[in-house]
Amino acid sequence: MRFDYKRYGKTLRPVIPVTIQHGENKIGYEVLVDSGADLCLFDEQIGDALGIAVRSGEKREVFGIGGKASFYYLHMVTFIVGGWPHKVEVGFMPEVAGRIIPYGVVGQKGFFDLFVVKFDLLKEEVELKPRQ
Repeated sequence: MRFDYKRYGKTLRPVIPVTIQHGENKIGYEVLVDSGADLCLFDEQIGDALGIAVRSGEKREVFGIGGKASFYYLHMVTFIVGGWPHKVEVGFMPEVAGRIIPYGVVGQKGFFDLFVVKFDLLKEEVELKPRQ
């Protein structure tokens, strides 16, 4: 599966469309493919829209590149990319990417352990191959 990078102002980013499912509820969402992220983090509003009582999940803390601590809440969801469904544990966080950036983040656990990922900035695309 190949996805084109998306442009945000003058910056290209490997942001791809996904579907997140919980029970019968599904929602489309865009996520940044981030090899530096430890896990998948989605905005708390996405969890709310899926009918998840987000703050009932296990509360954990994460630190961003600026050293700021943020809290997130763990829940199991089905994550669908390119038609491939995977049941994974993800974190839901208030304002996961801040107020300006409208996407979540997929990282090592829950994404890179499921796909072989190839970034190609010159072609402006990211390629995913499901792990066998």
